Amino acid sequence: MHDILVLQGDPVGFLLNQYSFVAFSILLIIVAGFILLRKKSKWKGYFAFGVIVSSLIFAWALLHPRQTLLMNDAKLVKEMIGAGTPVVLEFQSPY
Repeated sequence: MHDILVLQGDPVGFLLNQYSFVAFSILLIIVAGFILLRKKSKWKGYFAFGVIVSSLIFAWALLHPRQTLLMNDAKLVKEMIGAGTPVVLEFQSPY
């Protein structure tokens, strides 16, 4: 319900907030493509462009947030904290 209100208020800001890495990556791919492939490109230009695109795809796959098994079980997480097992807590906001 709250997401609908946010979308009605500022849809561009909402989309840039949620998809800023994707937007930045697309912009970077366009700029890199223009610079590296503007004239008669050699294999080095195509290779560099491929490395940039591959690196951005790999970074997104590695870093994008995803659900974990303990996401909906706060009681189990509280039991793990201080029980002698190292616990890494990551707080994410949907906004």
